[in-house]
This record gives sequence, C-alpha cells and structure tokens, in this order.
Amino acid sequence: MTPTTLRSLAAAVLLAASAAGAHAQSLTSASLTSASLTPASLAPATGQSIDLGTLAGTAYYTVRPDGFHVVATLADARSGAPMRVEATLATGQTVTLSTPGGRSGPPHTVEITRLDREVLVHSVALTN
Repeated sequence: MTPTTLRSLAAAVLLAASAAGAHAQSLTSASLTSASLTPASLAPATGQSIDLGTLAGTAYYTVRPDGFHVVATLADARSGAPMRVEATLATGQTVTLSTPGGRSGPPHTVEITRLDREVLVHSVALTN
C-alpha cells in the first residue's frame, strides 16, 4: 500500500466524521505539537478498542500472504452509523485514523503500525 493510499484512507475517516456532524476546529500544522502515548501490541484476530472522539470502535488484523490485513470498524457516537477502514500493511507501514476535535478539544489520532511480525496501536495526543 502506497503512502498516498494510506493518506486517502485517513482522509476518508476525516470526511466521514465531518459528514456525521463533527465541527472541525481550524488548526494549522504549525500550531500543533504531538505527545505520543504508549503503543499497545495487537495479536492476530484480537480486537483493540479505538477512541477517536466522535467515532469509536475496534481494530484487528489477520495474517495474509500479501501482508497483515488490518480492519478498523468505527461508529459515530451520536447516530451509531458504522464505517469500516481496511488496509494491508507490509512491515514498516502505518495507517493513521483521525477525526477533528471540534470546538471543544484537539483532534483525535490513532496510528496502526506493522513492525516485522508485530502490529502496534498507538494513540497520538495533539495539543495547541
């Protein structure tokens, strides 16, 4: 999966959150600093909770010949409308899921990274 495809997946999650009624806060990348939280290792076919503020759900992966197939199923907190994001990761690749924080807070970001035979789920805190 190319970096452009991974960015497209992340953009789809952002678009879905916006369409679900999230009010995006106007932030520039220059105004953000990141503080990484401790990553959690994910075992094959075992779910890991994901919290993206207005969207929440689980992620899991399965091992396939062409890479690790990651599936994140999320639902809107207000409407319950579901969405699914899927990606096949080679070692060293990451898929980023994020939603805007809106007027009440910072954006929510979760990175799912494959490192050799391990998949890490990593929340990234962004602050102004």
